[in-house]
Amino acid sequence: MEKTGTDKFVRMTTEPVERLICKMAAPTIVTMLISSIYNMADTYFIGQIKIDATASTGAVGVVFSFMAIIQAIGFFFGHGSGNYISRQLGDGKREDAVIMASTAFFSSLAAGIVLAAAGLIFCAPLAAALGSTESILPYAVSYLRYILIGTPFIMGSFVINNQLRFQGSAFYGMIGMTSGGILNVILDPIFIFGLDMGVAGAGCATMISQMVSFVILCFMCGRGENIRISPRSFKPTLQRYYEIVRGGFPSLARQGLSSVATIMLNFLASGWGDAAIAAMSIVSRITMFAASALIGFGQGFQPVCGWNYGARLYERVRRAFWFSVKVTAIFLLAAAAVGFIFSPSIIALFRRDDAEVIRIGTFALRAQCVTIPLSSFIVMANMYLQTIGKAIPATAVAMSRQFIFFVPALLIMTPVFGLAGIQLAQPVSDICSMILAVPVTLRVLSAMKNADEAQTAENIR
Repeated sequence: MEKTGTDKFVRMTTEPVERLICKMAAPTIVTMLISSIYNMADTYFIGQIKIDATASTGAVGVVFSFMAIIQAIGFFFGHGSGNYISRQLGDGKREDAVIMASTAFFSSLAAGIVLAAAGLIFCAPLAAALGSTESILPYAVSYLRYILIGTPFIMGSFVINNQLRFQGSAFYGMIGMTSGGILNVILDPIFIFGLDMGVAGAGCATMISQMVSFVILCFMCGRGENIRISPRSFKPTLQRYYEIVRGGFPSLARQGLSSVATIMLNFLASGWGDAAIAAMSIVSRITMFAASALIGFGQGFQPVCGWNYGARLYERVRRAFWFSVKVTAIFLLAAAAVGFIFSPSIIALFRRDDAEVIRIGTFALRAQCVTIPLSSFIVMANMYLQTIGKAIPATAVAMSRQFIFFVPALLIMTPVFGLAGIQLAQPVSDICSMILAVPVTLRVLSAMKNADEAQTAENIR
């Protein structure tokens, strides 16, 4: 197939990147915000429970680290295959892209089934290993069981959503993810209060919502020019899995190790009681909500980057990167200002009746607001390096913010500063991550510029 054979190729490689990224980013921002609402809704409604609300809120925070692992594996298959798909479509090799899409999807379903089965067998030990205190454990188990049942569907949804996005069809993914998110908000109060299921009701609502998202996303694969997933196209080979690992490992490292760091944070925070775990859980949801918009914009950048890199239009790739950094930096500065000023009120939305949770959460949120604008460069650098296939530097940047620097900061600062060390670990990690990301990314951008200039000179000759 010729590269100019589809309208989508022409649009992705000729339309001004600024306009293209904004159009691509609009649905992905909505999708990411809706995804973060799943856990924010659970945290909010559970916080309204009259009995043991602090322990129940802590349970959601503990299980969230496991949900991050599910997301990490889904992103591993989704980003790994999606990066490859966008490059192949940009290079006019649609058949390779079709085979990769089905191979990654069915592989992710198999991984989800294995993880769900193992988790259900060892549910209580798993909840304890995630950082549950004695008082939080029974609530964590009741919530976790439903999440485990929905694991294959959650994982498959992330894969399809990311594959649609890398094809330049993020709107279809938005429909599937948004439908599930809205349904979750509706079902939470029904199951938690109406059916008197408590924390288990929040887990059940999330499970059902994710299943609905999965069904809708499967349907969206058959729309328009989108790649259709089929068992007949499932053709696993070592080379295809290598491409999935190459493109998806940075996401797995970022999300998976972030989950490990969160588990460690829960264990350290337990020294200050359930209030500390609940407070840090709430802060995590709030900062993730802001970060979701950042990641959503970056996901609008990635298909533009992948298509144009595959088409060897390097100048467009560089322009797209710097545009994305500037826009997200402005957004995060505004969000950080709002978060810093209104921190007590924001924390109180989730746990109004616990002054200790509000006190701990307010300081932690304000500390993170100071450095969160740095994420504009860190996250875009990770997505840029990952999309063009620079697995090693992409993985290093991906792991830096929430593991490489975050874990040592926790281990060093907590014994010295106590609870303040836990609250300040993320801002310290953000600063260190920025110091790492800048030279690594600029070096790759410079090499791309040199390649572009050499190509231009060759064309002139």
